[in-house]
Amino acid sequence: MLDGFYPPRCALCGTSTRDGRSLCGECDAGLPRLVEPFCKSCGEAFAGVIDRAFSCPNCHDLRYAFDFARPATIRDKRTLELVHRLKYNRELHLAEELGRLAAGAFADSRLGPALDMGWPLVPVPLHRKRQRERHFNQAAEIARALSRLTGLPVLHALRRTRDTETQTMLSRRQRMENLRGAFDVTHRGHRWIHASPQGAVLVDDVLTTGSTVNECAKTLRRAGFQRVSVVSVMRG
Repeated sequence: MLDGFYPPRCALCGTSTRDGRSLCGECDAGLPRLVEPFCKSCGEAFAGVIDRAFSCPNCHDLRYAFDFARPATIRDKRTLELVHRLKYNRELHLAEELGRLAAGAFADSRLGPALDMGWPLVPVPLHRKRQRERHFNQAAEIARALSRLTGLPVLHALRRTRDTETQTMLSRRQRMENLRGAFDVTHRGHRWIHASPQGAVLVDDVLTTGSTVNECAKTLRRAGFQRVSVVSVMRG
């Protein structure tokens, strides 16, 4: 009945869609997915031919707290538009499409243990002040959609302990310093770790320098998670 009153349309091209989808098949297929070769640490795409695992120059001398980050798509203005419309225009229906995109990352065999052992999806948290202003956390909305597609549970294992300065104009080093000690594990997170500490999958919308997810991974590892991987919709 709702579809009759409000016919679903593609968020990018405006054409009619089916089954309540917010993207038509053509626009969905046109969003560029991350494919080999790419950096095995951060998921940075490599425009060339390479037949072995490698780390990009940005990651070469870094030691992340997470095992690897696996974005589902490369940077593209259409994907970024969907992310921004979810975050800033409160178009919550787009979380389903972004979660569907993120689910493509699980084709990576390195995420097999997460699927086999039921690792929780841990959304990167917002500070409570920012969440009050926005009324939702976009990473949590994407994680819920991703949970429905993968069968993995969503676990709000992290909380943000201080409202950090916006990261947009900061360098990698400044971002890492800005985020130092900005996260803590929730009571729910501690209970999960006590019962099943094998691993967790951090979920975020866009991975840029990796500073935020690295600090989150540090916090989870210190609390007892043995392995932490990262899945994001897009590589920034």
